[in-house]
Amino acid sequence: MKALLCRELGPVGSLELGERESPRPGPGEIRISVRACGINFADVLIVQGLYQERPELPFSPGMEVSGVVAELGEGVTGFRPGDRVAALCGNGGLAEEVLAPAAGAVPISDAMDFESAAALPVASGTAHVGLSHRAALRSGEVLLVHGAAGGVGLAAVEIGKLMGATVIATAGSEEKLALASRRGADHVINYREGGFREPVKALTGGRGADVIFDPVGGAVFEESLRCINWEGRLLVVGFASGDIPKAPANLLLVKNCAVVGLYWGAYLRREPAVLMRAWKTLLDWHDAGRLRPHVSGVYPLEQAVEALSAVADRRSTGKVVVRVAA
Repeated sequence: MKALLCRELGPVGSLELGERESPRPGPGEIRISVRACGINFADVLIVQGLYQERPELPFSPGMEVSGVVAELGEGVTGFRPGDRVAALCGNGGLAEEVLAPAAGAVPISDAMDFESAAALPVASGTAHVGLSHRAALRSGEVLLVHGAAGGVGLAAVEIGKLMGATVIATAGSEEKLALASRRGADHVINYREGGFREPVKALTGGRGADVIFDPVGGAVFEESLRCINWEGRLLVVGFASGDIPKAPANLLLVKNCAVVGLYWGAYLRREPAVLMRAWKTLLDWHDAGRLRPHVSGVYPLEQAVEALSAVADRRSTGKVVVRVAA
């Protein structure tokens, strides 16, 4: 089968299209004929050796896919060959076939196209589990979302709005802010124009945001603690800035606020039921016409390196998807 191969850790430009053996499913696994693969910033980190997990070389990046079930491993129930599914595979998605744990796969309706299905699991799943399960966002609260035009940030804007929050979005350009507004943000702030602390406090009557969704880290995290409400929750989703911050404990004390971590991928191993509940909600919203992943670029497998580069260089908005097969 064709696959994008990482033979040694390094920049995404070192990846190359090649061939490898078609995989055989083990117990509890399904083999999927891949139709589309969603691209995430984590894929960029994995090929550089900078992610929490390091697959054995050589491997193919790509942690979320959609496609058709081709084969069932021992003990798998609830699926049949030919079923349309979206799935988490950990890695290997940028290939014509991939193995995924059956516990990390969900059926998708005939009304859902494969590109949307591949764009949904990681970004929208992260946003929903983070806001609902970890930060306990309540209707009527104020949600501040950083990196609001990226894959997970834009999903947080949309999902926060569906959960009944007033959403404040930050981004670094007017184009990205306009996108966040179109996808549901009530207020937008260009953080390059003097920061966001004072605008957030002005928009909230001096109280600050109840929940802050931060996939950026660094100085953004530090400034967020200066505009969080009493008993607020600052959700740590990632460090796209490359800078891992430290929380000053005195601010946590005087504001009675909490810093809450989210390593979303670990739920597949530790508590898959949390992911399944989130996915059911997301798929119900999609089928009801309430949630549509924003896909800004679709690339063929032969241009997968360009797709990864678009995410690495922050030239994309929302989600980037690689169409592996028609």
